Amino acid sequence: MLFSALLLGSAAGALAAPRSVAVTSLAAVAAADKPAAFFLAGDSTTAVQAANGGGWGNGFLETTLQNGATGKNYGHNGATTVSFREGGDWDTVLQEVKDAVAEYTPYVTIQFGHNDQKSDKGISIDEYTANLEQFVQDVRDAGGKPILVTPLSRRQYSSSNSSITENLAAQRAATLAAAASTSALSIDLNRASTDYLNAIGADNAYTYNLDSDDRTHLNAAGSVVFGNMVSWLMDQIEGEEGEALKQWTVPGEAYVSAFEEGVYIAE
Repeated sequence: MLFSALLLGSAAGALAAPRSVAVTSLAAVAAADKPAAFFLAGDSTTAVQAANGGGWGNGFLETTLQNGATGKNYGHNGATTVSFREGGDWDTVLQEVKDAVAEYTPYVTIQFGHNDQKSDKGISIDEYTANLEQFVQDVRDAGGKPILVTPLSRRQYSSSNSSITENLAAQRAATLAAAASTSALSIDLNRASTDYLNAIGADNAYTYNLDSDDRTHLNAAGSVVFGNMVSWLMDQIEGEEGEALKQWTVPGEAYVSAFEEGVYIAE
């Protein structure tokens, strides 16, 4: 059963300009006729707000979708690219894609890295990259469109509180490499969130903490802010795919201004 998302407007949005190949144009029209269904796969920085986690996922689903788009958050606290598959979450996501494809255009966002990087998980960067590449293939085989997402930045600043400590750089690079090797859609949430957090400073950034000492997970306000950032990044994807996404997810104007100008926004 698909999660009912907040609808924000009437059905609208022009189709992308037709290409010279008729078959491609017809396929694009058919896809555009189906609203999007977003299935979010990831760790606790995607997941629903709870005692031990909380990410951008629900903020994205509940405040940016429109024109009949819907979705469901499958973010799992503590998940890695290995445990998400072995624990059965990935099979659930793929089944959602298969069930949705007749009536929706299914998108699967894939964001991991926070737990994969921990030494006790035993997951090398090469394995992490290969796991992401396999996720991409699995989504395509199920009839969906994968979107690789670089990991949300932690709100951990240098000792002077002047800039973010970029401790997910290797996972960011690997995610972008997996997107390039598979020609998958991708958004660089790590870069965008790092730049925004650097611009607003530590005191403002900590207002997004799930609790006062948690500089990884997001409270409800942070979920909305960074959920809108995900939407903003999706809408910057170039070409036909980006134009299609703009019909289904639209960030609030105040959030776009905040991100572009580097100005703090509370919610």
